[in-house]
Amino acid sequence: MSPRLVDRLNVARRHQFVGRAAEQAFFQEALIAAELPFCVLHVFGPAGVGKTTLLHEFIQLCAQYNIPSTYIDARDVDPAPESFLSVLQSTLDLTPSLSPVEFLANQARRQVLLIDTYEAITALDRWLRQVFLPQLPDNVLMVLAGSETPALAWRTDPGWQSLVHLLPLRNFNPAESIAYLSKVQIPPEQHQDILQFTHGHPLALSLVADTFAQRRDIRFQTGASPDMIKLLLERLVQKVPGPAHRTALEACAIVRIMTEALLADMLRMPNPATPSGYGVHELFNWLRGLSFIESNQDGLFPHDLIREILVADLRWRNPDWYTELHRRARSYYGQRLQQTSGQVQQRVLSDYVFLHRDNLVVRPFFEWQTSDSTLPRGMEETDRLPLLAMIAKHEGEVSADIAAYWFERQPEGVLVFPDPANQPAGLLMMVALDQIKAEDLRRDPAIQAAYNYLQQQAPLRPGEKATYFRFWLDRDSYQAVSPIQSLIFLSGVRHYLTTPGLAFTFFACAEPDFWMLAFTYADFKRIPEADFEIGGRRYGACGHDWRATPPMAWLALLAERETATGIVSTTPPKIAEPLLVLSQPDFELAVRNALRDIVRPDVLHHNPLLRSRLIVQRTGLEAGEAERVTTLQALLKEAIGSLQAAPRDLKLYRALYHTYLQPAPSQEKAAELLDLPFSTFRRHLQSGVAQIVSMLWQQEIEK
Repeated sequence: MSPRLVDRLNVARRHQFVGRAAEQAFFQEALIAAELPFCVLHVFGPAGVGKTTLLHEFIQLCAQYNIPSTYIDARDVDPAPESFLSVLQSTLDLTPSLSPVEFLANQARRQVLLIDTYEAITALDRWLRQVFLPQLPDNVLMVLAGSETPALAWRTDPGWQSLVHLLPLRNFNPAESIAYLSKVQIPPEQHQDILQFTHGHPLALSLVADTFAQRRDIRFQTGASPDMIKLLLERLVQKVPGPAHRTALEACAIVRIMTEALLADMLRMPNPATPSGYGVHELFNWLRGLSFIESNQDGLFPHDLIREILVADLRWRNPDWYTELHRRARSYYGQRLQQTSGQVQQRVLSDYVFLHRDNLVVRPFFEWQTSDSTLPRGMEETDRLPLLAMIAKHEGEVSADIAAYWFERQPEGVLVFPDPANQPAGLLMMVALDQIKAEDLRRDPAIQAAYNYLQQQAPLRPGEKATYFRFWLDRDSYQAVSPIQSLIFLSGVRHYLTTPGLAFTFFACAEPDFWMLAFTYADFKRIPEADFEIGGRRYGACGHDWRATPPMAWLALLAERETATGIVSTTPPKIAEPLLVLSQPDFELAVRNALRDIVRPDVLHHNPLLRSRLIVQRTGLEAGEAERVTTLQALLKEAIGSLQAAPRDLKLYRALYHTYLQPAPSQEKAAELLDLPFSTFRRHLQSGVAQIVSMLWQQEIEK
């Protein structure tokens, strides 16, 4: 049997591993002791000091002594107990019916659990200490590796004091640093200068190796910059093989996960190699070979510290290029959202939202560690009582009764976010306002207020839909920031982007003042007229009119706010004239007039269709009048031309063609030209116009 790739990777990693002899010896001694001297080992140190590398060496030691080990990167875990247990269950390759706690409790052999990047789930620290770990047998050793000093409770709790050991990691000593430099073939005459420059920082040393691999003639001089990582990274980027490599590195820093397909789209490069020898495949492999680029089953991503430096430097040095790369990533995700569904689509949404991670407005309202492990599902019969109990707990029995009513009336609007045991951990109840009856208005004050607002301020046109996100909550934290809340908002975005004919959406908020900054950033305005009271508690409402700012324009608006320099504005971009939300009769009249004036652009520029969603979503918000007129003409010609496809509509096409596209002197002359009685010609023309109106109306109210 041929060697596995993972074995070759491990051999390559071990070949470059140096130092940490004391740490390895300490871990080995504890590993093989008759009784574990401690149950939790906290490895901590600054970013880039080598915690992940050391954990992989611990795994090798476990394999050497035939002791099972399980490694989890906390960046793949939502900071919630159910998510942690789900990931652990999957990593242990257990069946859904077998809990990881039960599995570990039944193991007679010693087990080692290693949790890397622990700072990503510090919200779980108390739960792990008080709930999870006490359930495990004393033959399980938990290794936690993170950048932060362990919480004081680990050291002050009388029970944990004797069961926890702290292992701080520091920079390499000179001997370890020289050993590493020798392994990566740095000339000995440069060793001392490099040591004075890096002070033995492992990540800095690996960057030196990468920089030297790009340019063998580089000289490192004494006199280190206080920010040596940044300076080293600048040198590395300056010495990359070519500008395409630099762009690939910058693109990788902007997105959450880099794949070869995404890289091709962001670099506008072909997959086969170019005459220069560099294609996307070669660049992707080059990225994968850099010491600070990590990988998982989804793709590549840089070390967190490196990502932060690269993005900050790019935004300062070339904000226009940062904006362009951001736009290309956004465009790629936008296309993928239309092509995917289910868990894949949720992952794409997570990638899309990640582009906003550095925004000072958005950051406090989103759990950026949220993974795509918790995919919402429809409501099952056994979910009803737990869901109603959740609502009663946080909003009272009156709200629970209203929710029960909607569960019966519109069960298809319920999304359940399950925990690892498939029990409801969160809820999103979407009420379709375009389907409500008079009785519904009497049962729910929220729906009554929203309905009144729509009737008075933004009435729905035939075929349009409106959605009220009536109940949204986490089982434990209600509407506070949490992984479930983040997933609820992702589900909302999916609904905006994939619901044909969506005209308006509302959100009910128990604490509207808290969420107002985030909602304003997302172009949801406060609607006091739709506020309501239930059980003595006042709720606020926010909403968005998708006819005024359609989904694609909305995404562009968010992108503008994300890539803006300085303080982020929540004011929508200026448009020459506001969008018009035409009623169906007004829309029909505008289409008829546009057909009449199709060959007269000087008259067509007065047509209200130029300010409709139908045209603006094709031209963009900032397009000038001339571009909109040209777009309207092309759209009308395309609609008329489509009637040639069906034989039964060919007669309608001919009537339209000789009336509007190549108009005869009069309709009577057009009838003569087609050898038709005038009454027959008029009937064909009227049917053709009706088809064009219907066709364009559907485009106006849909996406």
